[in-house]
Amino acid sequence: MILKLHCVFAGSCSELMVEADSNNDITEHLLDNKIRSYLCTVCHKRYRSRRSLNDHSKRHTGENVYSCTQCEKLFSSQSYLHKHMNVHAGKFKCTECGKCCATLQLLAEHRRSHSGEKPFECTVCSKRFARSQDLVSHSRTHTGEKPYKCHMCEKAFSQSSHLYEHTRIHTGDKPHKCSLCNKSFSRSRDIQSHKRHVHSNSRPYDCPYCGKLFKTNSHLKAHVHMHTGAKPYSCRHCSQRFTRLKQLKRHLLKSHNEGSWLKCYICQKKFSDSSNLKQHLLRHEGVKPYACGQCSK
Repeated sequence: MILKLHCVFAGSCSELMVEADSNNDITEHLLDNKIRSYLCTVCHKRYRSRRSLNDHSKRHTGENVYSCTQCEKLFSSQSYLHKHMNVHAGKFKCTECGKCCATLQLLAEHRRSHSGEKPFECTVCSKRFARSQDLVSHSRTHTGEKPYKCHMCEKAFSQSSHLYEHTRIHTGDKPHKCSLCNKSFSRSRDIQSHKRHVHSNSRPYDCPYCGKLFKTNSHLKAHVHMHTGAKPYSCRHCSQRFTRLKQLKRHLLKSHNEGSWLKCYICQKKFSDSSNLKQHLLRHEGVKPYACGQCSK
């Protein structure tokens, strides 16, 4: 099966191809006719060389062997480390905010955060994106494709980065540490959310309908659906609709047995979503991150 996505870029239309065979093997790339003969047996992504496949496989095992001499950050391949060093050299620097990027492509994508440019458009729902890979990932919300499977619990993901982060639930790897309380997290973006929830009362996102404030943009978006009545997430089995993606995933698991339960690696208790599992793991770890502002309990 070949899915063709049309991306509107700078007034012209380019074609992006997603190939899928009966083995659920999906490769994303521009129409370049290059052979990718080396297959990852975990997520079924293909590569043009064995070295690229070996570097990629370290993402599943969590193996990071290449260390940056400037900041001691670890990488799974020498090519990733080489790109990272451009950040310290200031080779690709944004002239507006001074941020340094690892590659020229990342710098171009970063500049769109200042210009607000979103040249890639979904032909199904007309939603626009700043990066082509974000359009490809978004398209799977319409097709239901989840080509990346966890080899430990068989849970499937639409993006390889989500699979990579998910595997840390099984390995217990938490490489990102909060500078205020030294609590560790498996994902870097969880630190900012943690700081807002635990160390700050900041609520930068306000509802345009009622003015209610929220700590995260995702919480605001879910709240706005209450005003608009929108239910953008639809079950492909029974057409039941939901305001949140989390609600749809829970429904698919419980009503249609689609997906996999997440299992606690300590007591084997099962959970329908990762957030509930994370809360449960805090009990095993004895962590109590939520403090009362009046008595500090």
